[in-house]
Amino acid sequence: MRIEHIRQRLRDLGAKPVHEQRVLRCWVQAKPQDSGSRSMDDFLPLGVRQALDEVVAELQGLVTLRSTHPGEDGSARLLVGLQDGQTVESVLLPRDGLCVSTQVGCAVGCVFCMTGRDGLLRQVGSAEIVAQVALARSLRPVKKVVFMGMGEPAHNLDNVLEAIELLGTVGNIGHKNLVFSTVGDERVFERLPQGEVKPALALSLHTTKADLRAELLPRAPRIDPVDLVEAGERYARATGYPIQYQWTLIEGVNDGLDEIEGIVRLLKGKYALMNMIPYNSVPELPFQRPSWERAADIARTLHQRGILTKLRQSAGQDVDGGCGQLRARSERPVKPAKRVVPIAPASNPAN
Repeated sequence: MRIEHIRQRLRDLGAKPVHEQRVLRCWVQAKPQDSGSRSMDDFLPLGVRQALDEVVAELQGLVTLRSTHPGEDGSARLLVGLQDGQTVESVLLPRDGLCVSTQVGCAVGCVFCMTGRDGLLRQVGSAEIVAQVALARSLRPVKKVVFMGMGEPAHNLDNVLEAIELLGTVGNIGHKNLVFSTVGDERVFERLPQGEVKPALALSLHTTKADLRAELLPRAPRIDPVDLVEAGERYARATGYPIQYQWTLIEGVNDGLDEIEGIVRLLKGKYALMNMIPYNSVPELPFQRPSWERAADIARTLHQRGILTKLRQSAGQDVDGGCGQLRARSERPVKPAKRVVPIAPASNPAN
């Protein structure tokens, strides 16, 4: 379901735009519909008031909480059910953040990610995206939403942008606290600057080598890392938000000295932040997580070379809850991967 369908339903009941906003505001902020200084009897049209309980029930029924998996870091991974029986994952993050899913499955097929193993099953509607936020807000405050869960937001652009617009207006979330994460797509750089709400941008880089990136992200657009960073830099300068570059650090794959030098060449002087996240090891996939000490050494080296770098833990690491794992285990037992992607070993990281 899309947000526009909800708006049309309210219009059919006699709502004007101001009435639509009131109903949507209470929903996305997880507040009772009778909250606020103006009473519903004085404000909402009769048709809306008479159908309001039914409308609210429909909104609350867009998603259901299937299971909760709290982590020691203050995060909690949520398995969220959709009305058609499919499931997605949301993650309550420390410091009032939330990670939401935009697709059931994913078509990009990143070789180190569980989400894309079955390909793309369906899009998540804009109302279902917002419903993940409303559900999370019923559990605890949410002041930041990152679109980094299951799916590639650029492949569901209309729904994601519609959700972002609502969250950045009546949802009362600051625009820079809405983070659109993508592997890179020309449509993103065209569409995001045109919206009323311009989110911050996170670009999944993972390597500075075009050929290795094609192996790691086999169905991502073939954008050279140099060109991707240049497009990101233009967006950063236009919006005033630094680009967050995402780097899943995988032992022996993208943790070598050559990659450190490549990152320095690409990002030195750019309005950028490097988020380095050690890989969340999964028994079914043939990749390994480097030690925290090794990852910290790489991040320290980059910082010393002039690249603002943050070393981040993957939320829910202690509950074996990497993106896509909860859904995979709820659907069926997952068999180990039968082959290892042929990637040449990287050289040792800087000491």
